[in-house]
Amino acid sequence: FNILLRFYEPQSGSITIDGIALDNLSKAYLRSLFALVPQEPVIFGTTAMENIRFSRPDASDKEVVDAALAADADGFISDLPHGYQTFVGERGIMLSGGERQRIAIARAILRDAPILLLDEATSSLDSISEKAVQRAFEEISKTRTTIVVAHRLATVKKANKIILIENGSIKSIGTHKDLVENDEMYRRLANLQFVK
Repeated sequence: FNILLRFYEPQSGSITIDGIALDNLSKAYLRSLFALVPQEPVIFGTTAMENIRFSRPDASDKEVVDAALAADADGFISDLPHGYQTFVGERGIMLSGGERQRIAIARAILRDAPILLLDEATSSLDSISEKAVQRAFEEISKTRTTIVVAHRLATVKKANKIILIENGSIKSIGTHKDLVENDEMYRRLANLQFVK
C-alpha cells in the first residue's frame, strides 16, 4: 500500500492504474484516487460526525449519515448519548474496536474514492464485529476496486481474485474455490480458519 500511495518507489517494474504508470501521476492526484481503512484506524478526539466527515470536510450531515448507514455504523452511533454529536474521546476511547473500524469504513465510503485499500481491517475484531465489518466491506466493494491485505480468509473469501504470497513472492492466484482445490497451503489455512 505504501508503494501504491508512492510513499516508496518500486525498485523494479511498474504499477499502473488504467494503463497509466503511477510515477506519471502527481502524488496529490494519485492519493485522491484511494481511500484507506487501516488495521488501527485513527479516531480523533471529536464527535462521531466529525470523525466520519474528516475524509470530506465539505460533506453535509445527510451524506455523513448515509456513509454511516452503508458502513453498518448508524445503529451504534445513534445509540450514543448524543448520537452523531457525541464526543467519542481521545483515540475513540468510548468505542469498541469494531465500532472504530466501522467509523473508518464510513469515512472511506464518504471519501468516495474509486479504489479502496483495506489493510488487515478485521484482524483485531471479535467475531460479531468482524461480521458487521465484512458486511460493510461487501457493500462498499460493489462500486469500487477493493484491494485487501488479510490473514483471515473470511475477509477475502468472496474476492474475484486472491493472490497468495509466501516469503515475499506470489505463490498462487485464483478464487477461494480455485485455491482450496489447487493449493495445499491455502487449503490448510482454509481448513484451520473455517470450522465445518
